[in-house]
Amino acid sequence: MNVLAFETSCDETSAAVVCDGKILSSAVSSQIKLHAEYGGVVPELAAREHLKNLIPVAQSALNEAKISPRQLDAVAATQGPGLPNALLVGFKAAQAVAFALNKAFIGINHHEAHLYSPWISGEPPVADFSKFQPNVSLIVSGGHTMLVLVESELKHRVLGSTMDDAAGECFDKTGKMMGLAYPAGPEIDKLAEQGNPKAFDFPRPLLNDAGDDFSFSGLKTSVRYFLRDNPALLDDAQKIRDLCASVQASIVEVLVAKTIRAAKRNGVGCVTASGGVTCNRALRRELARACGHEGFTLRLAEKSLCTDNAAMIGILAERKLLADVVPTLLDQEISPGWTLA
Repeated sequence: MNVLAFETSCDETSAAVVCDGKILSSAVSSQIKLHAEYGGVVPELAAREHLKNLIPVAQSALNEAKISPRQLDAVAATQGPGLPNALLVGFKAAQAVAFALNKAFIGINHHEAHLYSPWISGEPPVADFSKFQPNVSLIVSGGHTMLVLVESELKHRVLGSTMDDAAGECFDKTGKMMGLAYPAGPEIDKLAEQGNPKAFDFPRPLLNDAGDDFSFSGLKTSVRYFLRDNPALLDDAQKIRDLCASVQASIVEVLVAKTIRAAKRNGVGCVTASGGVTCNRALRRELARACGHEGFTLRLAEKSLCTDNAAMIGILAERKLLADVVPTLLDQEISPGWTLA
């Protein structure tokens, strides 16, 4: 089954071709340089870039996969959540392609696609669901932080989510306070490798809370007041590295502790993690250490599949079609606030 998938939920224009669980191609056009000037994503600019880049990206994906449009069996696209104008570009384009070719169309929840990205690996990448097992999944990105119990394939339940700032948002906003370029998360990861994570003591929000929700606004505020009271710190390169390491340690400790606690409480033997923040090296190390200590199998999404990409959209769409999920109607609309059930 050949599936062409589009992903345009935020600031990455992506197209991919998937066939029988194999990712035949994955093309991504990033807008990071465009939005860096503004310190964050500008929705209208993102939509314009998607309009400009979607056809070349789609053509690149088809060419790399050596698939013609008429060889497609289905078309998929992110339906939500995401920026409304950005979502519209990929979703409506996919509907148009499906209509023109008279093929099935599937609208995909971006977060649900993240749930299954840790099961994609290898070169070329292949989704192997023969090894699938119940798991607690951590989805952690710039806009969302959540824990999900995945009981079986296509059956899941959200355990907890962010109450305010997501982990990735906290990375970016605290980095901006330090004068780091957008997106600050990767830069904090880099600087923290040479810093002392115990140099400064920041709060661990909701660390000891019995629930599975997350909150990082308090940590962000704590960093703001700390910098207000210690402005000279930003003139010392090593202290900046120490600050990055300390902030990162706070975020990572909360993410890991709450994930492990949820996995133990729900009696699963596997933990998975995906989303852009899962590229963070300290988070990957600490999850591996904690899972090894507790006896959990750990599956981390490949770094290329952690950020927004159409490959995971196509993989989930194919699994839904194979499971006889009813295709999405061609007059369906985007769902910018689509929450994962």
